[in-house]
Amino acid sequence: MNKVNKTIYIIICGLIILIGCSEKPKDFNVTDELPTIFPDYKEVTIPAEIAPLNFTWMGEADRLYAIIADESGNRIEIGGKQGIQFPEKDWSKLLTANKGKSLRVTVSRKSAAKWVTYQSFSIHVSPYPIDFGLCYRLIAPGYEAYSKMGIYQRSLSDFTQTALIENSLVPGSCVNCHSFKQTDAQYMNLHIRGNHGGTLLKQGNNNELLSLKTDELISAGVYPYWHPSGKFIAYSVNRTQQAFHTHPDERVEVFDHESDVIVYDITSNRILTSPLLSTADFETFPAFSPDGSSLYFCSAQQRKLPEECKEVRYNLCRITFDAETGTFGERIDTLVHASAVNKSASIPRPSYDGKYIMYGLADYGSFFIWHNEADLWLLDLESGEQRALAEANSSYAESYHSWSSNSHWFVFASRRDDGLYTRLYLSSIDDNGNATKPFLLPQKNPAVNDGSFFSYNVPEFISSPVKLNIREIEQKILSPKRKQAVVIE
Repeated sequence: MNKVNKTIYIIICGLIILIGCSEKPKDFNVTDELPTIFPDYKEVTIPAEIAPLNFTWMGEADRLYAIIADESGNRIEIGGKQGIQFPEKDWSKLLTANKGKSLRVTVSRKSAAKWVTYQSFSIHVSPYPIDFGLCYRLIAPGYEAYSKMGIYQRSLSDFTQTALIENSLVPGSCVNCHSFKQTDAQYMNLHIRGNHGGTLLKQGNNNELLSLKTDELISAGVYPYWHPSGKFIAYSVNRTQQAFHTHPDERVEVFDHESDVIVYDITSNRILTSPLLSTADFETFPAFSPDGSSLYFCSAQQRKLPEECKEVRYNLCRITFDAETGTFGERIDTLVHASAVNKSASIPRPSYDGKYIMYGLADYGSFFIWHNEADLWLLDLESGEQRALAEANSSYAESYHSWSSNSHWFVFASRRDDGLYTRLYLSSIDDNGNATKPFLLPQKNPAVNDGSFFSYNVPEFISSPVKLNIREIEQKILSPKRKQAVVIE
């Protein structure tokens, strides 16, 4: 086939596909029911910068057709056999023109040569912008062993996902505990476990491999959180065990035999400690306040483990921190006394505007990824009010969560789709602390949401793309050289 004929052939094939995909409903019946689509994007609130909310049908369908329109009559009409995939440019244009307004979506389904048109629903376009993207780990949901895993970044305005670092870079390694300074991709922390273990510290174009393990500490630093100045990182140091439940509705438990909280002073390469953060009790999951003057963390009374793991209940606490002197306060304040009501608090994440702390609440423990009762809660720092985020919670585990830079969006990991895989949901919070219905992170092929064999965890917002020289990182990981931190008591 010559080049001309080949070109004509490709054009004809494209037209056939286009015509086939644009088949419009005819002789259709109208039902009072709402469409059963996956993901469930009915009545969600989204940022204008988000990628298209592509979806598929839950059940049998020979063909789908969707119309999304604004109040001025601007619309996108699109059909599909396996699902609906909105054109990215048209989608972006429609959302940008409708910030603070609502769009109406009408879905029709063809089955057994008959069309049915369902009741339309709204998608609300928020006036609040969202950050460039997310950074997260993808890992198979196993227990004792892991195969392929990695840290990835994803643009929220489209479907571009790129690997930052994968464990295949250094066989036998595990990559985890990534964090950023208030969504700033120039300041990154990443932990590598295995024979070439260490802590990667990124500051602009400077990348260092640290050793935070010393004879005085339980372990190297994990669960990091940056100080807003970029001069300190808080960590917990933990001796952790994994165990399995015998009850069929419970799977696996991760708990600490020991855990303390430390702060790493980047400038002086010192590890700062306090007797109040290194007690016989369990201290974990530190987080600095947005102004850097306080350090939040979770604390539980020591128990005999694993026998009493269901009696370990954490409270949400606070200690002051002086960034000028690198010193801690002389008392611990309890902000959420969860153990008093037989509950346990975990993963405190203050909003960057200083209004709230979002945290997880479950029956016991601090590692909630397999706790179906685990929910997200919100603490109002001005009024002291605590409430469950009923708008966002489900009957399955809600676990790791983080805030956008403007504190109007949050992302969290949830097992609500099937009880097995953690996937990422986003929700908005208005000026009064009201959350919107969460929506699943969009995928170009909506079937991927239902068919991915990897779990998402530790989602973090990033305001710009992360730039890593992977060859430089590989050489640093393989090298035995580490910058050894020193404990200052």
